[in-house]
Amino acid sequence: MAPKRPKGAGAFPKAVEQSAPHRPDPAQLYAALDLGTNSCRMLIAQPKGNQFHVVDSFSKSVQLGAGLESTGRLSRASMTCTVNAIRICRQKLNRHKVKRMRLVATEACRRASNADQFINQVRRETGLKLDIIEPEEEARLAVISCAPLVSTKTEQLLVVDIGGGSTELVWIDLTNVPKLDRPKSIMRLHSGFCQDPGPFAAAKVVDWISVPLGVATLRDQFEDVEDDAGRFALMSWFFEENLAEFAPYATEQNREGFQIIGTSGTVTTVAASHLGLRRYDRTKVDGLRMTSDQIDAVIREYLTLGPAGRRADPRIGRDRQALIMSGSAILQALMRIWPTDRLSVADRGLREGLLYAQMSADGVLEDGPY
Repeated sequence: MAPKRPKGAGAFPKAVEQSAPHRPDPAQLYAALDLGTNSCRMLIAQPKGNQFHVVDSFSKSVQLGAGLESTGRLSRASMTCTVNAIRICRQKLNRHKVKRMRLVATEACRRASNADQFINQVRRETGLKLDIIEPEEEARLAVISCAPLVSTKTEQLLVVDIGGGSTELVWIDLTNVPKLDRPKSIMRLHSGFCQDPGPFAAAKVVDWISVPLGVATLRDQFEDVEDDAGRFALMSWFFEENLAEFAPYATEQNREGFQIIGTSGTVTTVAASHLGLRRYDRTKVDGLRMTSDQIDAVIREYLTLGPAGRRADPRIGRDRQALIMSGSAILQALMRIWPTDRLSVADRGLREGLLYAQMSADGVLEDGPY
């Protein structure tokens, strides 16, 4: 399936997850739900200055896209599991009396022939309405949420969001932006990848692409290959082939001034493995910088462990072990094409962008509407 560049909507700036100090006024609360190919995740938060406090959260592996690659449909079992997870979200929304919310679904629902049936089932059984967003909006949300991690030394930036069903890549040229203004220039992309920056120096989006291969869909493509190392190599090269239409693909980058920011469970898991964390700690992972060599060392260790060893490794976790090698194959392909000493790990993404979109539209942020 060829990569696609459909039109989408806007995205908004950074999100920093902090715990709310006391029970908030329900009138100040906002919610964001991200239903992906593998996971259902939600945040409930209240604005605080130009950021927000997290009041409640939810995350569950639902594998909504299980079997989608072969059938083109969401299975009855996956839909039932997902609806049950969304019921829990509904209970949390009711408990906190949240009125302002945005609930979205991504690649699995974009591709499934029975997506409308599923969306109707969710609404009928939970009372919640899911919006299926386009890849461009998903990509922009990922870019904006990662803005605080952009180095003032970065001249060429690649933001990568490895999802369950798709992978979004956005290449941004910052050479004409003053160094101290580079993170802010990324935030201004909320109004679109092609924009009039007004009096500000603009971050230029050279190209962006949504590849319909994520950790689940790529794994499913090669599930019939029994050899672990052989399957990994095939997945990595196959993903690279799907980047041929991405404008910067053939452009060699100097490590100096080039930065990749990766946001996904794969990237945070690789970072946790590199740090040797037996219990995940967001404060140690979010913003961590890794070199290509460090990433390669972790992936080689995963291959040495084999399927049984990865299942038993507490750094990977039972939910992630089935998908870590397909995600690592994507990450290795990117490191092979654009080696860098400045890959920044982002434990942030779609939910944060969704929260800021609502808060900004209501003008409740300290910086006002964007």
